[in-house]
Amino acid sequence: MWGDAFPSFLIGLREGLEAGLIVSVLVATLVRAGARSRLPQVWTGVLAAIALSLSFGAVLTFTAASLSTTAQEAFGGTLSIVAVAFVTAMVFWMRRSARGLAGEIKGKVTEALAMGAGVLVLTSFLAVGREGLETALFLWTTARAANESAGPLTGAGIGLALAAALCWGLYRRVLRINLTRFFTATGVVLIVIAAGVLGYGLRDLQEGTVLPGGTAYAVDLSGSVDAGAWYSTLLQGVLNLTPAMTWLQVAGYVGYLAVVMTLFVRGVRGVRGVREQSGAGTPALAGAGAGAGQRMGAGADGPVAGGKRAAAPPAAPPSARPPATAPTPATAPTHRRPAWLIPVAVVAGPALLAGLVVALADPKPAAGETVAVSETACGQGFTAPEPGRQDFLMHNTGNQTSEVYLIDPSSNAVYGEIEGLAPGTTRDLVATVAGGTYAWRCVPADGKAVTSKAVRVGGAAGAHAVVPVSERDLAAPLKAYRAYVDRGLATLVTRTGKLSDDIRAGHLGTARADWLTAHRTYASLGAAYGTFEDFDQKIDGRPDGLPGGVHDKDFTGFLRIEFGLWHGEPAAGLKGVAQQLAEDSAGLRKAFPHQDFDSSDLPLRAHEILENTLQFELTGDTDQGSGTGLATADANLAGTRELLSVLQPLLTTRAPRLLPTVDADIARLQKLLDSAHHGTGWTPVDRLDRAAKARLDGATGQLLEDLSPVPDLLEVRKSA
Repeated sequence: MWGDAFPSFLIGLREGLEAGLIVSVLVATLVRAGARSRLPQVWTGVLAAIALSLSFGAVLTFTAASLSTTAQEAFGGTLSIVAVAFVTAMVFWMRRSARGLAGEIKGKVTEALAMGAGVLVLTSFLAVGREGLETALFLWTTARAANESAGPLTGAGIGLALAAALCWGLYRRVLRINLTRFFTATGVVLIVIAAGVLGYGLRDLQEGTVLPGGTAYAVDLSGSVDAGAWYSTLLQGVLNLTPAMTWLQVAGYVGYLAVVMTLFVRGVRGVRGVREQSGAGTPALAGAGAGAGQRMGAGADGPVAGGKRAAAPPAAPPSARPPATAPTPATAPTHRRPAWLIPVAVVAGPALLAGLVVALADPKPAAGETVAVSETACGQGFTAPEPGRQDFLMHNTGNQTSEVYLIDPSSNAVYGEIEGLAPGTTRDLVATVAGGTYAWRCVPADGKAVTSKAVRVGGAAGAHAVVPVSERDLAAPLKAYRAYVDRGLATLVTRTGKLSDDIRAGHLGTARADWLTAHRTYASLGAAYGTFEDFDQKIDGRPDGLPGGVHDKDFTGFLRIEFGLWHGEPAAGLKGVAQQLAEDSAGLRKAFPHQDFDSSDLPLRAHEILENTLQFELTGDTDQGSGTGLATADANLAGTRELLSVLQPLLTTRAPRLLPTVDADIARLQKLLDSAHHGTGWTPVDRLDRAAKARLDGATGQLLEDLSPVPDLLEVRKSA
């Protein structure tokens, strides 16, 4: 659970800090201006944003009719730009308000607040709403990926709670600084944060295909910067600076920062010049503790400024005072709005709207046109669809089972596919369509491929497509990996022979060390396990399911020897097992060149090796007493690294940003495994503290998540 909670914790902390900083400044401004009556307006905006975010999460959870990926990015980017505009307006409004603070600060700020109440409410709503919607979307996707919600929700809750605590500490701290410096410092910080939000929003709009230049990178440090390191998290969380930024992002960030910061600093200097000429003092922003001598607020004797109580205004002359018993004109009774009405309305409104969306939403995309498929004709009835998520009804009118692909005919890139569409059947094919050229390709089980007439869809490009891979493309990686396995098996034969000699001679201490060396050699060949046929069970089979368990006669190989070596079994009882292991290893090496190694197994194994590691080694399930599960995990990671190296040419052209991310994940996991390696010994999994175990599981899970696209990217698709 904690592995799934950690990413959500980071997003909760990041988004909570970003929203909480603005709200803290708003609250501090109202409190220091003596306008506490305006606080409900700010909290109403915050409450409305929270209700909207929760409702958005409910819509995502209870319906499948969510926005497409590009639409989500476009929506988030637009909201980011709007938030930057309001934050910028608030910063300059604060600077203008500071000019009148030398005199009757309370009256002037209250008047300014009265004029700008809508700005404050909208700013608090957008600050929290933008982050809340983003957090809701993030939690929804991570919960789906993890197939559970407890971990992501727990992590996000802890992150948001910590962000709230930090914002409260910031709020208490800023109440003890000079008021003018407070406005200046917070203005500078907000401008820097707003620049990051602007860059972030521009990137979202590029990914949403609203703006061009999504692949034109001005800076790309993905291959050399660890995106998961604390400093990367800090820069991304606070400043929205990422290892890779497009030219538009950099231009927007730098341009906004240069223009807005220059205007802001000039305005601050202008205010200081006026004060120096007029000799006006600088009011202090006093502490918030009870009895603070410099508190600024309305007391029984009037406002207090600069640490001294200001003189009370002169009493009005008697003639200006209304008679004590002056009659008041009769007026109609006024009905005050209940204080609970607005908070209830802002919560109920989004909730009712979300319920309406859930009730009316169609769980599938709107059913599209029916497209006929056969071995002689493909794509009959296909016309140019509207951009967006489409559901095509594929009906096989022929006599053969067929593979069906929605492709870009110019590059053969695949947008969607159906495998094994039987004659007379109809199945849905859901795909996201954007600007570009589309055609259907049908590949019957016994016959040549047939491609339909292409149609053109207007609008911006952006639909995700995968360039197909053929068995010919995988031939070179397969050859390289087979050579790697062949070398590994030669080493395995030597090392299992040495292990057998140790046991035969009764040198059990040496045998334990040689056992680990030999077992790590075998564990590094993970991508070939499916090819080894019966040899894998003989060499590295587990006792699970055997009638006699660890004492069953069919329990052989590495784990059987491990059980004996670490449970005090004498050498005489292990001689036969060790000899059999050496013979099986030699038999595997001899058989391997003639075994059928399907090239399509390579992309699958890139993910499956570490899936097994997470399931067996990192749970201690396979440990038979040696406590070397992490050593085996380290060997599995080495095998994964070797496999990715032979697949690199294919992956780089299809997903250029995938391998840098995976390399960073591997380096992070390798560092954690190295920390558990002490000389010739390894920390047993069951002796890891909870934090270390959580970090290890989290790093492995993140690597698995980032490797998950590999099988789809390199899937062999029929073309003829």
